[in-house]
Amino acid sequence: MNVSGCDDVLLVKGAHSFLLVASVRKDFPLCIETSHEEYYQGVHAGDLVVVSAPEAGPVEPALMLLELVRTYHLPLVVLPRDHPGSKRIPYVVSVAPVIQTSCSIERGTHPEQHLVCSSDELAGLTVSRTGRDITISPLPATLTREWVKSMEHR
Repeated sequence: MNVSGCDDVLLVKGAHSFLLVASVRKDFPLCIETSHEEYYQGVHAGDLVVVSAPEAGPVEPALMLLELVRTYHLPLVVLPRDHPGSKRIPYVVSVAPVIQTSCSIERGTHPEQHLVCSSDELAGLTVSRTGRDITISPLPATLTREWVKSMEHR
């Protein structure tokens, strides 16, 4: 499903979880911090920031997280696998040109930016961008989508 692009944020909602999707406005180095190393990934204008809320919750904190990464280039912190804190992470974020959702990964414990942890109902989606359009494939009829204002436009 193609969704016409705009400067705001796309909200994709299931019954019990959601994703926020927005385009990066300018190039920047994304710092990724793990327990053993620090490295940088190049992010380019047009790449996507996806914030996943596997257990839903308020949209506003997810919007803040999206802007902290997209606008202020906040580093991403990756916990070691089986870290007890991963169960308490309500929102996770990935930044890449194409991002896939998966419910089989542990929240906050993988540095690979082409994947984002999701709920079962949002698992298996591929989010990408072509021109000004955001493509989500497949987009089951059980999911809704709407544009919401970014924190910058509120």
